[in-house]
Amino acid sequence: MRGYEKAVDVLDTLGSSVSNLHSNSGFSGMASRGNKISILAFEVANTIVKGANLLQSLSEENIQYLKKEILHSEGVQQLVSRDMNELLSIAAADKREELDVFSREVIRFGHLCKDPQWHNLDRHFSRLDGEDVGNEILRSEAEMTMQELSTLAQHTSELYHELQALDRFEQDYRQKLEEVESFNLPRKGEGISMLQSELKHQRKLVRSLKKKSLWSKSLEEIIEKLVDIVTYMHQAICEAFGDNGSTSVWKDANKSNDNPQRLGVASLALHYANLINQIDTIASRPASLPPNTRDTLYHGLPPPVKKALHRRLQNADTKDEMSVSQVKAEMEKSLQWLVPIATNTIKAHQGFGWVGEWANSGNEFGKTTSTNNSLIRLQTLYHADKQKVDLCILELITWLHHLIALVRHRDHIFFKSLPLQSSNPKGQGFHPGIQLSSPLNTGVKTRSMLLSLEDRILLNQVCRWRMVPGISKSQEFSSTRKTSNKVWALSRSTGSSPMLEYRNSSLLDVMDGLE
Repeated sequence: MRGYEKAVDVLDTLGSSVSNLHSNSGFSGMASRGNKISILAFEVANTIVKGANLLQSLSEENIQYLKKEILHSEGVQQLVSRDMNELLSIAAADKREELDVFSREVIRFGHLCKDPQWHNLDRHFSRLDGEDVGNEILRSEAEMTMQELSTLAQHTSELYHELQALDRFEQDYRQKLEEVESFNLPRKGEGISMLQSELKHQRKLVRSLKKKSLWSKSLEEIIEKLVDIVTYMHQAICEAFGDNGSTSVWKDANKSNDNPQRLGVASLALHYANLINQIDTIASRPASLPPNTRDTLYHGLPPPVKKALHRRLQNADTKDEMSVSQVKAEMEKSLQWLVPIATNTIKAHQGFGWVGEWANSGNEFGKTTSTNNSLIRLQTLYHADKQKVDLCILELITWLHHLIALVRHRDHIFFKSLPLQSSNPKGQGFHPGIQLSSPLNTGVKTRSMLLSLEDRILLNQVCRWRMVPGISKSQEFSSTRKTSNKVWALSRSTGSSPMLEYRNSSLLDVMDGLE
């Protein structure tokens, strides 16, 4: 009996809170009953998920994490700004933009309602800035409403999967019927009966989920709740960011002359993210990459970086020689904070998706999202200053030049140190032999093989020049014989790009230390 009374109290509290929430929105009473949402349920669920993510990002915990951790992170400080007021304005503008996207979807669904009070919701939302929203809607009330909507969205996600399964069952059943009819067999076989039973069970499951999900709800009923959520989130942004959270500041930020220098506005964020990842890949294993990896990187560099790089390498001072590990350590100082930002940028460009994307993600609605998993624009290259990123890439490419030059020089010395021995058995012709012995495999029995005179000459050239991983020896030396005055780069892209075949000094020749 005590448990029953407690349940009644909870239900009364829930009903009272929802009623108060609706009265604060400025709309009359409960939503009128309109048409069922039906097939529109998947779009509405998609919007609810966006709203739930935005609402969670505005929690006190996430706002504190933003202000104390993200805004003070090295990536934000180095690439965006060191002015905290500017950073707060940028963060608030991003939240405003997310809310604007969410609001537009609510407005669109409002126009589909039969009840005219939900038409032209844009006018209602535009008045929020001019009104003192104060504590009109408590966060606990907004969260309770969002939890209810999220539960409906979760059932809608399950309905999405079960409808797909139902479609497969129906296809299998039709296919089985066609097979039975083609062989003039009775329809009462065990296989047909089993498929009929599975199909019946699946249809029953789909009907049950339709009743529990958004499918059976009226659009007016859901819109009323979404309007309350929009109203609260407008209030939450103002409370979290103060004056920086106002719509006017957001609009001014979008009109700022500084924005064209930001990678996101210039649609260059993804390109720069890929460049950073390519640099990281080459730096991690400079001696074992596909032939065209470096060539692809250099062709993708922004024009200002290419010009500055050419001048810098021509005037490079190589007196202070560094080891491979030392150069990698210098690159790691930047890559350790730059690569995660590039990775976040690529994730963000994959987009939110639609219906199947969020349904397949397996999100558990209503559960608190970890602050570390909440990705915002400031954790990507979207707001990064183009000139600042160009300087970072220029430094990394310069270090990459030194790294590859050191690795190639090390490989050249290793191959040159391999011993050559010749033999002339029985005096019949000249059959030089070679014995290969690696210092890494001492004690292993060496292997001899006989070479022709022409091969011996080419092999001697290998020792005088260098062996280039990534292309065949015949390819390199046939080209050398044809154009003896041509300078070849030590890059792995040798032989695969016309950029490497300049007769005079080329950019990659300089980079590889051949200038």
